[in-house]
Amino acid sequence: MNELPLADLDAFAAVAHARSFRTAAKKRGVSASALSEALRRLESRLGVRLLNRTTRSVTVTEAGRRLLERLAPALGEIAGALEQVASERDNPAGTLRLNVPTIVAREILPPIVGPFLAAHPAIALEVTAEDGFIDVLAARFDAGVRYEERLEKDMIAIPIGPRVQRYVTAAAPAYLARHGVPQHPRDLLDHATIRHRFQNGIALAWEFGEGEAAITVSPPATVLANSIDLEISAAVAGHGIIRTFEELVMPEMRTGRLVPILEDWVTSFPGPYLYYAGRRHLPAPLRAFVVFLKARQRQPSQ
Repeated sequence: MNELPLADLDAFAAVAHARSFRTAAKKRGVSASALSEALRRLESRLGVRLLNRTTRSVTVTEAGRRLLERLAPALGEIAGALEQVASERDNPAGTLRLNVPTIVAREILPPIVGPFLAAHPAIALEVTAEDGFIDVLAARFDAGVRYEERLEKDMIAIPIGPRVQRYVTAAAPAYLARHGVPQHPRDLLDHATIRHRFQNGIALAWEFGEGEAAITVSPPATVLANSIDLEISAAVAGHGIIRTFEELVMPEMRTGRLVPILEDWVTSFPGPYLYYAGRRHLPAPLRAFVVFLKARQRQPSQ
C-alpha cells in the first residue's frame, strides 16, 4: 500500500461506530454519499467487504471488525496529535531560534525577552549573537535581526527595539588632554582610534553625515577588535578615540569616563528589524514573538 488512505479509513470508522451513513455524515458535516464513496474506494482498494449495508441497517463484517479494532487506537493518536498542534495557536510551545547582532543581544533584546517569556512560559529561546551576515534559514534559525541596509528583499521585516539609533564618537578626557580635540572627521586621520572588526575580517570605515555631505575616513587603529567590551575598555584607558552605538558608551559618558566629540557629526539611522521568511504558517513560537513585538510597538512607552 503506497499511500495510506487516512480519510477513507476515518470515514469507515465513523460509519462503523454510528452503524449509519446518515448519522455519521451528520456528525462529520458531510454528505452521506461522500461517506459511501469513501467506503467504496476503501473496499475496492483492499478487495474486502468491510460493511454490510441494506436499506434498513449497516453492520460491520468480520474483516471490518478486525480492521476497526486495530484502526481505532491509531486514529485516536492521530486526532490527539492534530489537536495538540492546533492548540499551539492559543498556547504556543517550542523553541524560538534567533540570530542577532551583538548590539541587539546586548542592548535591545534584554527588555523584550523577560516579558515575552513571562507571557509564553512554554517557549524556550535560543539566541546566537554575531555580527556576520548569514542565511538564517539555511543555518536553521527561525528569524534574524538586522539593520535596514542588510535586510534580504524577499523577507518580511518588522521593527524591533528603538526606531532611531545613533553612532557617536568619544574619547577619554586624558587622551583629549594629551592629543587635542578633533574638530572635523578628517582630523581623526591624525589620531589613534579604536575600531571594530567584524567576523569576516572587515573593519568598516567611519562614515559621518548623510547623502552628498557624508564624509568617510579610515583612521589608523591603535586597537582593532571584535569585542565591544575590549574596545570600550581601551577607550576609557585613553588608548584612542572610539566610534560606536550611543547605547554602548552611554554609561561611560554619563560618568565622564568618556567625553563625546564631533557632536555635530553624530549619525542617526533606523533601528533594527526582525526578519523572517514570508511563510503562511509560521512556527508557533515565531508567530507568538511577532504578535508580541507588534503589540509592544503599539505601546506609546516603548
